Amino acid sequence: MLVRKKNLVEKIRDYLNHKIELAELVDWAEVTLMEGELENSSFEKMRDTLARLGLADVSAFGLTWEECEKILEQLGYRANVEITEIN
Repeated sequence: MLVRKKNLVEKIRDYLNHKIELAELVDWAEVTLMEGELENSSFEKMRDTLARLGLADVSAFGLTWEECEKILEQLGYRANVEITEIN
C-alpha cells in the first residue's frame, strides 16, 4: 500500500485531536515504516518522521506538542488550535 504524506499528516492530526491514542499512532508508524511503500517525493522526510513517531511510546522520547508542530512544518503543514466549550 502506498502511503502518502497526506496519510501521515492525517494520523498526526487524529492523535492531536484525541481520535487515536499514542499507542495506535506508534503502532501505525512502526508497521508503516516496515511494510508501507512511501511516496517518493517525500520519502526521506516521511521515513524520518515515522521513525521518530515509532519511538514516541518510550518515556525517554515522548511526543510533545512542539515536536508535532515541527514535524508538520517539515512536511509542509501548519497546526492550528481550535478551542471549543465542553457542554
